Amino acid sequence: MSNPLAYLHDQLEQWKRDGTYQRLRVLESASAAESRFDGKNVINLASNNYLGLTTHPKLCAAAIAAVNRYGAGSGAVRTISGTMSLHLDLERRIATFKRVEACVVFQSGFAANAGTVSAILGPDDHIVSDELNHASIIDGCRLSRAKIHVFAHKDVAAAERILASLAGAGGKKLLISDGVFSMDGDIGPLPGLVEAAEKHGAIMMVDDAHASGVLGRNGRGTVDHFGLHGRVHIQVGTLSKAIGVLGGYVCGSRDLIEFLYHRARPFLFSTSHPPAVAAACLAAFDVLEEEPERIEALWTNARYLKQGLASAGFDTGISETPITPVMVGDAALAHRFSRELFEEGVLATGIGFPTVAQGKARVRTIVAATHTRGELDRALEIFSRVGKRLEILRG
Repeated sequence: MSNPLAYLHDQLEQWKRDGTYQRLRVLESASAAESRFDGKNVINLASNNYLGLTTHPKLCAAAIAAVNRYGAGSGAVRTISGTMSLHLDLERRIATFKRVEACVVFQSGFAANAGTVSAILGPDDHIVSDELNHASIIDGCRLSRAKIHVFAHKDVAAAERILASLAGAGGKKLLISDGVFSMDGDIGPLPGLVEAAEKHGAIMMVDDAHASGVLGRNGRGTVDHFGLHGRVHIQVGTLSKAIGVLGGYVCGSRDLIEFLYHRARPFLFSTSHPPAVAAACLAAFDVLEEEPERIEALWTNARYLKQGLASAGFDTGISETPITPVMVGDAALAHRFSRELFEEGVLATGIGFPTVAQGKARVRTIVAATHTRGELDRALEIFSRVGKRLEILRG
């Protein structure tokens, strides 16, 4: 009998021949600056745990206390019987932190983006989107069935031209951008985009997943970083990166949040966060307020690693944040570079097509506040040694 899924095996074998097949690394310790993967202790430059909060005592204690009081799970979706006081406390806490009227928490940042865009727009509407926006934004745009207009990366003038061309078109207009772009580590041109949105009556939305806990006062994100409070209609953030736990959220007006309660499909059809997750997230926002030195340490480490990689001769692209890519070009070489770095004691992920464009493969590094100078020096020495061996560095 023929196997109708045989083509999947054929594709996997082709990826292996091409050198782009990736095996999942298995984490056997806490996610920390130095972690144990596949039986090997390595310097972890592949985590989104920017501030080291995954192991913070206050988060762990809050999670344990919540389990002891409320149990392991919530038992239902939010709209049936799964809204706990912890969920409402977390949403109020985030709204206050972000200086907005209201907030709704989703099960992931991906669900927050996709669920929001697909809920608020329809086939008669228009979306103006940066070409390098996150996959969750792209999927949300497609699910909305709105007409999608893509502008060149960070090209504010191009975005405004598209909005101007839609002046006579019917429907709503949404202008959307990442706050920090996850593959290149550059910051979105939010001030210019906000002005364009205001000029043409568009909804302004920013995905601040990689800016949350990283940019702005106490990690409030790009809206705070650029002083644009009250001028961005929809802010998406994550609880899975700098916050150190799990989930995503959307901030904005009370009407927006109430609408999403009724129409955002991931919110309507997914069981709510377990009590331990909500409680740990609440504790994380306390830490952001009480320990600003963590963000300072993150940026100190980011500058040190970036300078070290550049001094060694690596191309770190256009990064402006703790996300620092090491540009390689060829996908097979990028994946080989990643594998050999791991064997030498550094975990840094090789990334190629379709995550990035053909010919722009790289090894992406993300430094954390908790990396020591000694760990970063060791990582830089290993990068240099392996880079020379693979002739990524010449001379």
